[in-house]
Amino acid sequence: MTTTLTENTVSFDGKTVFYAEAGSGPVVVLLHGGGPGASGVSNYSRNIDALAANFRVIVPDLLGYGKSSKVVDRGDPFGGLAAGVRGLLDALGIENAHLVGNSYGGAAALRFALESPERVGRLVLMGPGGIGTTRALPTAGLNSLFDYYGGSGPSRAKLARFIREYLVFDGSQVPEDIIDIRYESSIDPEVVANPPLRRPSGLGAPLTLWRMDFTRDSRLRNLQTPTLVVWGADDKVNRPEGGRMLADAMPNCDLLLVSNTGHWVQWERAELFNAVTRDFLSEGH
Repeated sequence: MTTTLTENTVSFDGKTVFYAEAGSGPVVVLLHGGGPGASGVSNYSRNIDALAANFRVIVPDLLGYGKSSKVVDRGDPFGGLAAGVRGLLDALGIENAHLVGNSYGGAAALRFALESPERVGRLVLMGPGGIGTTRALPTAGLNSLFDYYGGSGPSRAKLARFIREYLVFDGSQVPEDIIDIRYESSIDPEVVANPPLRRPSGLGAPLTLWRMDFTRDSRLRNLQTPTLVVWGADDKVNRPEGGRMLADAMPNCDLLLVSNTGHWVQWERAELFNAVTRDFLSEGH
């Protein structure tokens, strides 16, 4: 990554969101996934340069992650993330933006679009969370993610296993420095005390799970936002059949299934992802 990034924070409702920014033009917000140690710039290290050539690219750390406030809405996680996106856009005076979201960030983007469709130009969703999640048992990848802070607690070995066995198709391609950076972020004392993504439990768990399944949201079939769903055919975290569910439910949804690719499409197939995302987002301009 060679683009010069500026870094800043915004504050709203007692929370702080860190973001990096590059480029100029129509606004594109990149929302990262929810794995241990995730952050905006690290998740999109292979995409920011390419997109900043045509767009004003804003890359926040979601609430609960990175340098943003370690705040988590346990009763409505996706709603809390969407509120964070709204707070960021409001603080920056941005009325309308394209949203690009991977996994947890894809769920945040979709929830925001359902709540505020007039503020979203186009959506690009990569293996988003919350698609049919109440209709089957969690995947092996999700179980690995949920268990990271459990048992003996976080460790570099557990994180390396999650990334190399579940996050990508070919784990040998993941360099050690990515694991090192994410591990250091994952053991922030605030995060360890209150992990942002964990298995819902307790009396409120059934309602929480229901809220986290977009296929049960009646608004999905009326969402007119042009949407591109990109899913790795070998995703072991969120099931690829979720892409078909979205394409069937949403009136303006294109679906791209990427071969020999896991959950981290934007990193594993960066050249393809950058090209199709740039072209899709440019269609409306």
